[in-house]
Parts: sequence; C-alpha cells; structure tokens
Amino acid sequence: MGEQSAQAWRGPARARQNPPVHRANDYYGHSHVLARYCGVRSDPPPRMSGYLQHGWNIGDGMAADHEYVAGVPLFLWSERTRRRAWSLGRRGTYVVGAPWAYLLRLVPPPDDGPAREGTIWYPFHGWEGQHVVGDHAGLIARIRGTEPGPVTVCLYWQEFRTPGVRRRYENAGFRVICHGYRGDAHREGDAGFLDRQLAELRRHRRVASNRLSSAVWYGILAGCEPAVYGDPMTLENEDPVHGGQARIRRQWDFLHGEQVDGDRARAAAVEELGADRLVPAAELRHLMRWRDRRGVAR
Repeated sequence: MGEQSAQAWRGPARARQNPPVHRANDYYGHSHVLARYCGVRSDPPPRMSGYLQHGWNIGDGMAADHEYVAGVPLFLWSERTRRRAWSLGRRGTYVVGAPWAYLLRLVPPPDDGPAREGTIWYPFHGWEGQHVVGDHAGLIARIRGTEPGPVTVCLYWQEFRTPGVRRRYENAGFRVICHGYRGDAHREGDAGFLDRQLAELRRHRRVASNRLSSAVWYGILAGCEPAVYGDPMTLENEDPVHGGQARIRRQWDFLHGEQVDGDRARAAAVEELGADRLVPAAELRHLMRWRDRRGVAR
C-alpha cells in the first residue's frame, strides 16, 4: 500500500455515540474543526443545531442525495450559496464560512517550514453510491507531461483501497496518499482529515485536479498555485443538477487550464469558502447552540 499522509490512516472512523443533527456535519472532521475554533473541548463535539455544508457545490450548499427537515437552520460557506438556497425556497440560512477557513486560522504556517515543491494532484473521485468512469491512463500521461516537479496523487479513500486504481498511479512513479475517511451515514469522518490535508498542501507549490472542487479551492487558500485540466471523467448516472460541469466551466473558466491567474484565483477562493465571512467563536457557539448542562454557551 502506498504512503498515506502526514500520519497513518487506519480506515473508516468509529461509529459515534452522540451523532449530530445530521451525520454529514461530521464529514471530513468538520465538527471537530469548528469545535476547536469555538474552544469546545467535548470529544466527540456536541451536536450542531442545523445542517452544515460539507463540500463546495454550485447549488444551495446541501448534498442532493441527503434528506433534510424543513425549518432546520442551514450553515453555509458563502453568500453566493446563501442566495442560491434562498432562491430555492430554503430559509433560516446562515453564512459562516467553510471549516477549512477556520482551520487556517487555527494552524498558521510555520515560519521556518521547508520550501514548497512539486504538485499535489486530486483525481476526480466517486463515492460509495457512484463510481467514476474515465481514462486513468490518459490522465496519468497528461499529468506526467505537464507537471515539472515531483507529483503527489491524493486519492479518495474508496479509490485508495482499490488496488487496481491505486497501483496505476504508483506505477507511474507518483507518491500516492489518502487524507482519511470522509464519513458516512453510520460513522463519523476522520477527525484529523483536514489537518493532514493542510500539511500536504503546504508542502506543495501547486494543486491540481481534473475538476474544480473543494480540494482546489482549499489549495488556493493555503497558498498553492492552482490548475484544472485533463479528462474530467464522469460519475455513473451523473445528474447535471444546477448546470453541472458545463456551468462550472462557464462560470469559473479562468481557473481551467495548466496555468491560471493566481490573484484572480485567490479572490475567488476567498469568496467561495467564505474566508471573509468567518464569525467570532462566541457567535458561532450561539448559532450551533453548543451549550453545557447549565444552559450556558460553551
């Protein structure tokens, strides 16, 4: 098995005894990051009183395959997402920014860190309910012909544990890692997922993928030069909801290519991740209704 990440990843996380209002709030360790920011020391973190956006998307912030109860608050990453949610009839929406942006405040870059080198590449991945259909061999050839320095390929846990996929990238001479387990309907996400991702991004000069995604936005905000190129691949029975990839290519065309405008990319990342909309810890604790047994905000 290839190298995994800054620390060993041992597979899916444990089932949580005190689940949040919605299991997706725990994906990628998001609830842990926000609890750290708020100074909440409970492990696991207390339940959030609402639904937290768990990935970048071009809709209302909520995953299309998840069920939601009307009237429960939505904690969204950006003002653009809030406007979209409002237009679709969702009320009780709050822009709080992405957990990733809070993590960057919690973990500033070291003053004496090593110089960045090479590229971390995130191939578009599927999930437990849909698998990716595409030409991995062609994508590998494109990466090798484009990236001048050492390449780290980060696979989703499902592809990482599929030897036929993982070995394609290992045999190409790439360092192959996995940041951890996202989480699912029965298990919480890996609490250290985003910390490992941040450590990896900060050691690389470039971040790239064959689709514009959360990982690319994260890399931009963490100081990487972005690129989006190569076969975008498809998901089995992919539904182009809210315009799909065609809309993403139109709206963020300036981020597609082997070399892009860094200043423009940075401004877009701040907007999409709500890095300029982060709320104070006391306010976030109030929104999440994180209170102790006496009814006092933690």
